[in-house]
Amino acid sequence: MQNKRNSFRGSIGFVLAAAGSAVGLGNIWRFPYLAAKDGGGMFLVVYIVLALTFGFTLLITEVAIGRKTKQSPLTAYGRLHSKWKGLGVVASVIPVLILPYYCVIGGWVVKYFLLYVTGNGGAAAGESYFSSFISGDVEPMAMMFIFLALVIFVVARGVNKGIESFSKVLMPILILLVVAIAVFSLTISHTEDGVTRTGLQGFGVYVIPDFSGMTVGRFFSILMDATGQLFFSLSVAMGIMITYGSYMPDDANIRTSINQIEIFDTVIAFLAGAMIIPAVYVFSGAEGMSTSGPELMFVSLPNVFSSMGVAGNFVGALFFAMVLFAALTSAISVMEAVVSCLMDRFSLSRPRTVLIEAAITLVIGLVVCLGYNHLYFELPLPNDTTAQILDILDYASNNILMPLVAIGTCVLIGWILKPKTVIDEVEKTGVVMARKRLYIIMVKFVAPAMLVVLFLKSAGVF
Repeated sequence: MQNKRNSFRGSIGFVLAAAGSAVGLGNIWRFPYLAAKDGGGMFLVVYIVLALTFGFTLLITEVAIGRKTKQSPLTAYGRLHSKWKGLGVVASVIPVLILPYYCVIGGWVVKYFLLYVTGNGGAAAGESYFSSFISGDVEPMAMMFIFLALVIFVVARGVNKGIESFSKVLMPILILLVVAIAVFSLTISHTEDGVTRTGLQGFGVYVIPDFSGMTVGRFFSILMDATGQLFFSLSVAMGIMITYGSYMPDDANIRTSINQIEIFDTVIAFLAGAMIIPAVYVFSGAEGMSTSGPELMFVSLPNVFSSMGVAGNFVGALFFAMVLFAALTSAISVMEAVVSCLMDRFSLSRPRTVLIEAAITLVIGLVVCLGYNHLYFELPLPNDTTAQILDILDYASNNILMPLVAIGTCVLIGWILKPKTVIDEVEKTGVVMARKRLYIIMVKFVAPAMLVVLFLKSAGVF
């Protein structure tokens, strides 16, 4: 059975869905930490420059591949060049690895959202609360299942009634929540031991460049941090943007859509820093900004909310509602990438394909949950960290496979098929591709070189 391929009704649906995919947990728990670590405004400037060059190149390449082939990554690369089918297989494996552990983390967000909504947010600030929760037998699995069920509900409804309609409602709400919490963070203050710290002071730490001790080595470190964050933040090299591009109408303006996605992602990432760094600075000082990932979101921030007194539960509920929306939009895009691959390759119906991917995700997700109790172990990774099951899946997908897929895509478009393949697809609606010369230089030389360095750094070579 050959399925009729759906498409977004308009550019706004595509932009909101793609931006929703890009605006995920990485923007919320990693971007603020890197900005604080890498000299505030210095990191922001480097990030914005990379978004307009490196990010633009990877985004427009994948979206153009998707629209040109009208296929998901599993079959798109083979349509472009018969000898490059293997790259599509690797690209399709990545979302299969990501979705289970992303749903586990999504379950953690559901748990904390329910805590704050029911007025019990103070418990989250308790010592070892987070570690006790994730090492439990039943509750983490139940929360993961709730989150997965929400994702299944949206993806099963299809591109228009599900992903597009959901994004049009959720993304505006998410943006309003981020703005509201950021404004609140700027207005708070706290006095401890006779010292008063304000949100505006924390905002200054965030946006004012710190050039003290700047060396070539430190600048290179900032560059790699910004590159890595942008690479993961934009949802490139995991099949999502090719999939969403394949749903893009032929008369849509790719250039304008990519610009809008870049703006959405950069603004949300900036606002994530504006809402987290000032709040953490006010209640924990500069030393409180040295955490990232789950520790920041599920340990440090609950302590911040607890320090706010009666307002803590309300602010915490808003914050975790926003995080839940961000996690859902990203997880939906990851599942859709897998579902689209299976539908294109095996001509399966959407309901059947969603059930297959849901079953795979559920089984692997349960194993990830067990990795914090009955299946717990520690494995040293090449990047000088120790890992258990969730970290291993994250490392394999984000640090190994995604850079390899991105490098392969640059080689295929830059050297085998030539950049004209993407440029012609962008310009077929009559618009002139902006940054055309920049794109050619980036896709052929700069982007693959940066990706190789990023891959070697992630692999622990230096």
